[in-house]
Amino acid sequence: MTLLPQLRSINRAWAQKGFSRLLESVNHLLWPTICLGCRTRKDELDTFLCDDCWRDLMAACGGDYCPHCGRQASRFGRIGDRCGDCQDRQVSFDGIARAGVYGGSLRQIILSMKFQDRGELAEPLVRILNAALQSASFADFIDWFVPVPLHWRRRLSRGFNQSRMLAKGLVHPSATVNTDLVRIRNTPTQWSLDPAQRRRNVRGAFAVRHGHKFSGKRCCIVDDITTSNATLNECAAVLRQAGADKVYALVVAVAMQDRDE
Repeated sequence: MTLLPQLRSINRAWAQKGFSRLLESVNHLLWPTICLGCRTRKDELDTFLCDDCWRDLMAACGGDYCPHCGRQASRFGRIGDRCGDCQDRQVSFDGIARAGVYGGSLRQIILSMKFQDRGELAEPLVRILNAALQSASFADFIDWFVPVPLHWRRRLSRGFNQSRMLAKGLVHPSATVNTDLVRIRNTPTQWSLDPAQRRRNVRGAFAVRHGHKFSGKRCCIVDDITTSNATLNECAAVLRQAGADKVYALVVAVAMQDRDE
């Protein structure tokens, strides 16, 4: 007799569990889950991407890279903290961390988020960006995350700033998002420009809001892609002029790995 209440409790638990599974199955049948990457149907209910897209995404992530410029570089091919490609290259920030290289599913997700109005794709990108942040040597020395700003015209056209979305998803015990860095000139896109043109294109394009100082602060610039580091360099230079003590960079992907920048 003493076991009867326990048996009833167990039966109720199993019934509730079975009912939940039934509802989940019906929901999956009526509204099948779609991979956010390739847009095909997938069986898993608790993931954003299908298995193939996750594998492709993970293949683009990780690996050794230069902590100075972010490009692919073996630790055995670096002199100090610089790879051979950036020994004579001026970099205005103190270090960089990146999630992966710009290719495969990672490239497709970034492009879809930015140009196909798919802000939900920020979720898988935030996951790998947080992993990159946790492994960065400067992770414990950040006061502010500073997203690369969009000009207000492009912001209205796109509906969101992808860099700010990524920055807001970062997990850190003390650092917060600071949006006092603004873009004051609506520059053309960088895609079709060579490295020298990229630098000229963003020169004087950023400023710090009037009355807002970064004096003594340790800042981490956040962006989705960097190619020649022109935008990151210009943002870092403006933050230093505003008094920032240290400036780091955190990006989802580094592009043009096979091209001399």
